[in-house]
Amino acid sequence: MTKYSYDLHIHSCLSPCADDDMTPANIAGMSAIQGLGIVALTDHNSAKNCPAFFHHAKKHGIVPIAGMELTTAEDIHLICLFPTLESALEFDRIVSAKLFKIKNKAAIFGNQFIMDENDEIAAVEENLLINATSIDIEGAFHTVRSLGGVCYPAHIDRESNGMIAVLGDFPSDVPFVSFELNDGKNFTEYSERFPHIKEKRYVVSSDAHNLWSISEAENFVTLDDEPYSSLKVASELIKYLGGGYE
Repeated sequence: MTKYSYDLHIHSCLSPCADDDMTPANIAGMSAIQGLGIVALTDHNSAKNCPAFFHHAKKHGIVPIAGMELTTAEDIHLICLFPTLESALEFDRIVSAKLFKIKNKAAIFGNQFIMDENDEIAAVEENLLINATSIDIEGAFHTVRSLGGVCYPAHIDRESNGMIAVLGDFPSDVPFVSFELNDGKNFTEYSERFPHIKEKRYVVSSDAHNLWSISEAENFVTLDDEPYSSLKVASELIKYLGGGYE
C-alpha cells in the first residue's frame, strides 16, 4: 500500500473558462512542482486533451487519470474518472452526442484548444463545452460505471453547479459512494447538514482553471499498487472511489 498525493479536478485550455496556458504540458509540469502523485484532467464535457496530458504526465512520473467534469441535464457538475484513456474517450463520444450544440464565441467564453503531444494546438472545439448535456444524474452514473469508471458530485460546497446548491439537498437515494469538496474544512458543516454523507468518501480537489491554483501535496489516498504500474494505480483509485477497500 502506498500513500499518494492527488488533485482529481483540473481544467486544461480545452475548457473555455480556463487560462490558455493550462496546456497539458504545463499542467503536468506544475503538478510535478507541487509534488502530486496522481492527477486527473477533467475538462468540461470533454476528454479530448487527455491523450496529450497522459504523454506529459508520464514524463514527470505522475499517474494520469483520464476524466471529465460532466454537466448533467439537471445542470449539476459530476466528476467522471476512468481507469483507462480508452474508456474515457469512449465516454467522450457518448457525451459529445448528448451535448446541446451551441457554437462557442471565444471572445466571450474563452478559447477551447485541443492540444497535441508537442503541446501545440491541434484543433479547436467549435461547440461550447460549458452547456448542459441531456444525460441525467442516474444515466451518468450507470453509463460511467458501464465503462469501468466512477463518478461523483463535484464541489458540493460551492454555489456554482454544486448538487446541494442546485437541488437544495444531497439526496440519500443518489447512488454515489463519494463526493468532492473544494475545501476540506467544510466537511464538518456539510456532514452536520446532511448526516448520511458521513458514510460516504470524499476527496478534496482544486477545480484549477489556472496553474497557480493546482493543489499542493496536501490531500492523500492510500492504494494497493503492487505489482506497480500506472494502470494499476488508476484502477485502484477507481475502486476506492467506488466503495472498495472496506
